[in-house]
Amino acid sequence: MAYNQDQLVAEIAREVLARLQAQTAAPAAQAGIGDGVFATVDEAVQAASASQVRVAALSLEERGRIVSIIRRLCEENANEWARLELEETGLGRLDHKIEKLKIVKNVLGVEALRTDARSDSSGLCIIERAPWGVIGMVLPATHSVPTMASNAINVISAGNTAVFSPHPAGAKIAARALRAMNAEIARHTGVANTLTTIAQPSIKSAEEVFKHPGIALLCVTGGPAVVRVAMKHGKRVIAAGPGNPPVVVDETADLDNAAASVVAGGSFDNNLLCIGEKEVFVVASVFDAFMAAMRRAGAVELKPDAIERLTQAAFTFDGDGKGCGHAHLKKDLIGKDVAVLAAAAGVQAPAGCPLLFGETHEDHAFVQEEQMMPFVPVVRVPNVDAGIAAAVKAEQGYRHTAMIHSRNVANVTKMARAMNTTLFVHNAACTAALGSGSPGYLSFSIATPTGEGVTTPLTFTRERQLAIGGGALRII
Repeated sequence: MAYNQDQLVAEIAREVLARLQAQTAAPAAQAGIGDGVFATVDEAVQAASASQVRVAALSLEERGRIVSIIRRLCEENANEWARLELEETGLGRLDHKIEKLKIVKNVLGVEALRTDARSDSSGLCIIERAPWGVIGMVLPATHSVPTMASNAINVISAGNTAVFSPHPAGAKIAARALRAMNAEIARHTGVANTLTTIAQPSIKSAEEVFKHPGIALLCVTGGPAVVRVAMKHGKRVIAAGPGNPPVVVDETADLDNAAASVVAGGSFDNNLLCIGEKEVFVVASVFDAFMAAMRRAGAVELKPDAIERLTQAAFTFDGDGKGCGHAHLKKDLIGKDVAVLAAAAGVQAPAGCPLLFGETHEDHAFVQEEQMMPFVPVVRVPNVDAGIAAAVKAEQGYRHTAMIHSRNVANVTKMARAMNTTLFVHNAACTAALGSGSPGYLSFSIATPTGEGVTTPLTFTRERQLAIGGGALRII
């Protein structure tokens, strides 16, 4: 093809522009920019804001299709995403990380939304659930993708979009899963950036999310420090904070069921769950029988000297260093396998052992601190009242989760009232609180400090009343 001078200049310009675009696109691709991942918080918020207008305009049926996409992707990618999350964070167990993704299908979606109405001779009032807008959401390292997927289902069902701030230790897998979700949602609905994040999350970027004027509401899943920082910025905060769930076993309990429940819940994902059994108070008259039941359930008992070695490996102390006083949890053993804890305790555990346990006193660091590892301390108490009192003390006022094993309804009622926790489980493992073996429902954000409880789409809505006077009704 022959070119005149103007055509040649234009063709050269196009080629130069194409090369420049390729050069600028390459770093972005290498950094993982695209499909909801942005270089800055401001870009992520602006994209989510533009998307939120479109999501809010969708029908519940259309939002339900987005929810179905997220549920399906978690099911289809459970093995890969769980493996990558474990490799990145080094926390937990692969089989349980897979399960946490597969049960995302149990998170409530649009089916949880409702419209209420009241009427009398003066007219009609319709109570609707309106979206907040763009929600800033902090993710923990312990359950990065499951928490993101759970929260995404809740917020999109309610007509919101989200800007996620992952823990840096789980940021790569969070971005990978978010990009997959966004790409599939855009392909099926034409709506891009329903979920956004930044390529390099940090404490600084989390604070930018907290204070950004485009963020209407904050949802923080993590420790007390990040919750405190989020609450400084004058926005409403839904805070899913820490827990230290106690178990009480009284003299009427089915001890084999109690032991099996403690082993199942306390070992799940190496006890990373905030609802997991962290310490057990057993009435003295059945204490030895309960310890035998724990051994039958597959747990390995540590003797006092082994517990002391494990304590020194797991904590530092401001005081006398004897397992009580001012304990500070180290990160070294959090979420590690039983074999790692056993080595730190100077013992060997058989392959496949799910949990370590052993007798301690009530003020021991393993009792009073949320330790998130597959060792459960067991404390001998004189009676159920002493056990309940010790459970209240160990729970630290978090009002998160508590369990009791008993056939005495009066004891169950007494403990439920004393604990006043968001989740309370009777004669089952902790997981029953979130719908595994009970009619409850699942979320990976349990808002205990701020009182919303197990989050649902309704948690992320504003109540709006439409009042229609009697005269208007007669006209209609």
